[in-house]
Amino acid sequence: MKKVGVIFGGRSVEHEVSVITGMQVMENIDKKKYEVVPIYITKEGKWLTGECLMDFANFKKNDLSEAVEMFVSPNCGNHKIYPNPENIGLFGKKILGELDVVFPALHGTHGEDGSIQGLFELMDIPYTGCGVLASSVGMDKILMKDVYRSYGMPIVKYHWFYRSNWKKNRDIIIDEIKGKLEYPMFVKPANLGSSIGINIAKNQEDLIEAIEIAVNYDRKIIIEQAVTNPREINCAVLGYDEEVITSLCEEPLGWKDVLTFEDKYVKSNAKGSKSSGERRVIPADISDELRTKIEDLAKKAFICIDGKGTARIDFLVDEDENVYVNEINTIPGSFGFYLWEGKGYSFKKLIDELIKIAILTHEDKKSNMYNFDANLFNRIQYGGKVK
Repeated sequence: MKKVGVIFGGRSVEHEVSVITGMQVMENIDKKKYEVVPIYITKEGKWLTGECLMDFANFKKNDLSEAVEMFVSPNCGNHKIYPNPENIGLFGKKILGELDVVFPALHGTHGEDGSIQGLFELMDIPYTGCGVLASSVGMDKILMKDVYRSYGMPIVKYHWFYRSNWKKNRDIIIDEIKGKLEYPMFVKPANLGSSIGINIAKNQEDLIEAIEIAVNYDRKIIIEQAVTNPREINCAVLGYDEEVITSLCEEPLGWKDVLTFEDKYVKSNAKGSKSSGERRVIPADISDELRTKIEDLAKKAFICIDGKGTARIDFLVDEDENVYVNEINTIPGSFGFYLWEGKGYSFKKLIDELIKIAILTHEDKKSNMYNFDANLFNRIQYGGKVK
């Protein structure tokens, strides 16, 4: 039975969303095939493990006193979990366990942006989801759009700048934006999700206010041309290399201008409210032609950034059915399991498939050469002179 470390929480404004996603993974994973090792990263960045982390009630009560602080090593091939040496008594455990696979359920910074994926690469351990490059490109809305534009994919017009430049050259930046884009426009931090820090600007006053909010969340800000009366259509992909399949398409309902954090996570789960299934149409009510176009673009958006595992790609469709790739979510909330159910993938089966892909792609890396004996030390004298 493989031991799967499910990592959730994290040092991110999407911390709570990540906890919910992690809980859902641990609840739905096939317990006959996998032994779950919960790994919770606090808002301060401390790593904890323990059975108490599998009970959501403990998070509601803010009582994680039974959890144990833990560490992992970046040494290649070392997949052990270690306790904080400061907390080990004379007869305490020196090793808390060992992992076979890592399942990151982290949203946002320090989890979805390639940071933690780099640690897994150093450890040389199989992990689910996108790698370092795809995660970082998918997280940064500016780099993402640059890549998609280079592949000829349809995207909206955009302009971006650094927070430091905004503080020094506000008037110049406003003029640059007005020279490229028209109102209304969206103001977004480049490296966040869950609609946090995103606002729409319908005039210059709105624009300045929205930027002042966005700069609190990131050092890079992107301004996007708004699509008039858009429909949002989302589609997920699953696989690796060019062997990918698409999910059903969905259309979120009940939003105007911006699908807010509350729309996504609070209203759809509040007591007495409509279920999340009633706040989205699955499959989306679109023509076969439009569905095929979106599915093809979703595959291309995933493949061109070297994605693996699963990701959800969000599209905007205007009144003339022109399609724009809005963004890719390399760790979508709840892993977008609801998009796969109509394709015969239960949440349990989706989790199993993600673990299989993690192991397959890790095995594939063993074909790479990481050592090259150039005999360089014996060919060069100190100071760089060649013998």
